[in-house]
This record gives sequence, structure tokens and C-alpha cells, in this order.
Amino acid sequence: MKGFYIPFCKQYLYYDNNFIESPGINQKLFPTSQLTNKVICLSSSGTMKGLSVLMTNTISDYHTNGDTQCFPLYYYETREKQTMSLFDQSDEREEYVRRDGVSDWIWAQAQTRYGKRVTKEDLFYYVYGFLHSPIYRERFTADLKKMLPRLPLVEEVRDFWAFSRIGKLLADLHVDYENVPAPHAERGVRVIGVDEAAAHNTAQFRVEQMRFPAKTDKSTILYNSRIRVEGIPAAAYDYVVNGKSAIEWVMERYAPSTHKDSGIHNDPNDWALEQGKPRYILDLLLSVIHLSLKTVELVKQLPAVTFGE
Repeated sequence: MKGFYIPFCKQYLYYDNNFIESPGINQKLFPTSQLTNKVICLSSSGTMKGLSVLMTNTISDYHTNGDTQCFPLYYYETREKQTMSLFDQSDEREEYVRRDGVSDWIWAQAQTRYGKRVTKEDLFYYVYGFLHSPIYRERFTADLKKMLPRLPLVEEVRDFWAFSRIGKLLADLHVDYENVPAPHAERGVRVIGVDEAAAHNTAQFRVEQMRFPAKTDKSTILYNSRIRVEGIPAAAYDYVVNGKSAIEWVMERYAPSTHKDSGIHNDPNDWALEQGKPRYILDLLLSVIHLSLKTVELVKQLPAVTFGE
């Protein structure tokens, strides 16, 4: 199955206890590839980078987001097995019972404050939205370097729904990042050097190592010797995950590399060609540029909150 290795970088994972030293609770979060889930990946306490948060719908590596702790929308328990008859068909989805990751206690508290239509999913997305609040992060910077976040329920009903709504929009962006469309023309982002008349020439999309033309100029990314992406707004780099902008995670990780100890060569270009998507890495870069701009805009729409001393 696929696993979330580094922000905005998935890799195939051979998930087996004989190969994985510390499987953690992943067997409860994603027991089979057929069972869906969403997980908030938080950087654990003790990191000087402070709070980092990212949502995924796959198994995540321990170092996906710093030293990662996961908080799921659901978790799964093995159903008590019954003896099957000769004519019964097995469905692995029926072997598990889905439980809610959000507790009944906090759900009852939220319904008391904000109304009976509040669901546990609303609360889950409220948390994701609140964790992106710049006011919250700044106010509790010192605490978030030492301990896991402690989140209040806001006083105003409209603020709760704003955090939940924007949290859901952020979650959709971050979970489905590969399918975010490229930036619209009005963003000013331009791709230069693609030979559309020679679309069959897949070699033109091969990437070795994306880079900036200069340390002080991040408005342009040199994708390869032919292709460059220009007009990237500075605001796109304001979306930071685990100490680095989302764009720079893609630039760093989507490049051929060889593991020093094992000698295993990992080339994302090979995967793109095998999948019949030679433009995959270029399109991913454009998607993450747009995702970053949208994230920054949504974060600015989060309600202003105050905290009592």
C-alpha cells in the first residue's frame, strides 16, 4: 500500500510486521487498503521548530512531520469472528468495526455549545482549522515546543463553524494534493519551455534536481535544463510544514537518489513513466504552488481568537 513518507511525497510501503520495526498503531488506523481514514499528523513536543500539522489519508512515516503523532478521524477494531459456511464469501471490510476517534464527551460538549447538528466530523475539522490559527500558534509558541496542543472550544457559535468549514477546506487540499489544479492564469505563474507539439517526447519532463536561479530569487524554479516555472508569488512560500515550505519539499524530494548503505536507486521519473504520466512531477509542482497559495488565503480567513490569562 501507499505510505506518506515526507510532506507531499508518497511511496509504496511493504507493510508487514516482519519488516517494520515499530508499526505503531497503524494497523488500527489503516488495517486494509479498502478501509478509508483521515489522520492529523502532528509534530511531537520537544522540537525547536514548533508546531507542524498536516493531514493524510494513508499510513504515515514516523518522521513525516517531525517526530509524528497521529490523531485519526476513525480507528478500526477486529470484529469477533463467526464460523463461515461453505457458501459464505469473505469481505475483509466486514472483519473490522469502525470506531470514532473523536470522543463522545467532547462531542456532547460541542453540541451543548453549538447545537445538536454538530457531528464528530465537524469537530475533527474544527481541530484541523484551529491548529492552523496564527494567533494560537504565536500565543502558545513556547508551550507548543514542549507539549502537545491543548485546544479550547471557542465562545462564539459562528467562530466554531468558521474553523470547522475552513478546516475541511484545508483538509481537502492537503489530502488530495496530487489532484489540485495548476494555478489559474491570474496568479501569474507561467511554465516556460514545454514543447506541446512534441508531447510524445517524454524526456523533456525528466527532472534531476529542481533549483532556484539564485538564493534570493524564489519567483522562478528551474525544473530542468529546458523547463522553468516563473512568476511564483512570494506568498506561496509562506505555507511551511515541518520547517520548510511545501514547494521546497517537492523540489528536494522529487529527484533521483541512491541510498548509500543499500545501493537502492530511487528515481521518481521511472514511476511517472510507468504510470503513463510523464508530466506528473511538473504537474505536482504546479499543484503544490496553487495549494500553498490557497492555504495561505484560507488561514487568513480564520477567526481571530482571544485567550484569557
